[in-house]
Amino acid sequence: DTDRALVLLEEYCKKLRKPEEQQLKKAIRKVMGIFKSSLFQALLGSFKKNATRHGTTSNTSLPVALACDVLGCPKA
Repeated sequence: DTDRALVLLEEYCKKLRKPEEQQLKKAIRKVMGIFKSSLFQALLGSFKKNATRHGTTSNTSLPVALACDVLGCPKA
């Protein structure tokens, strides 16, 4: 699901072309870098493991939910 979030963020970044949007584009690229980091992946794996153990998993992953909140995607 992290890959899906990265795709959504990349698509959104492609739409940011105006000079005043470049700061937002830079911030989104930082988030994308975090999503790709091994530390984030390890924390996400730990989060998923704990959520599964406690029965609190949901259909939407954390990275996709975050990307959709930023992009205003409809909730599935």
